[in-house]
Amino acid sequence: MKESDRDYCHNLLKQYTKSESLLKHAYAVESCVRAYAEKFNEDVEYWGNVALLHDFDYEMYPTAEEHPYKGSEILRSEGFSEDFILSILSHADYTGVKRETILQKTLFSCDELAGFLTAVAYVRPSKSIDEVEVKSVKKKMKDKAFAKAVSRDDIINGAAALGVDLDEHIMFCINAMRKNKELLGL
Repeated sequence: MKESDRDYCHNLLKQYTKSESLLKHAYAVESCVRAYAEKFNEDVEYWGNVALLHDFDYEMYPTAEEHPYKGSEILRSEGFSEDFILSILSHADYTGVKRETILQKTLFSCDELAGFLTAVAYVRPSKSIDEVEVKSVKKKMKDKAFAKAVSRDDIINGAAALGVDLDEHIMFCINAMRKNKELLGL
């Protein structure tokens, strides 16, 4: 099954995404979502691949009119299931796809946070996720000029939708990203 085949999904990601920063974002979100799949005793490969491909079309189709719709069309033509595709569609509020499953809520909760954690790591002297702490993340969240494209509301609402304390969610994702810091360049 393609949806549980990381090599297949990774090749698809790399076919559409050439930007190193977008690839690293995909890996960061994948790291966090896979860790939650393990915690929730869900299919780690399937969940990880949803996360890996959630923005695979973004580089080629960056507008709200196209992303993630074009990616959905591509995935349909590749034989991916509607559940897989709906999970990806649900990560963007503007698609109108409600987040009903635990996977959909997890993807949403990890997407912006993974990007924000990467930004926080980049301003540390070592540029390492090892130096990132919950306290520093929350302080940076209050700084509206820092990583201003990242929605703080999405980070907060994502944790709430998962039913997880914000501090716990931040620490959980930091730990997940630390396990893959080489792949993430952090």
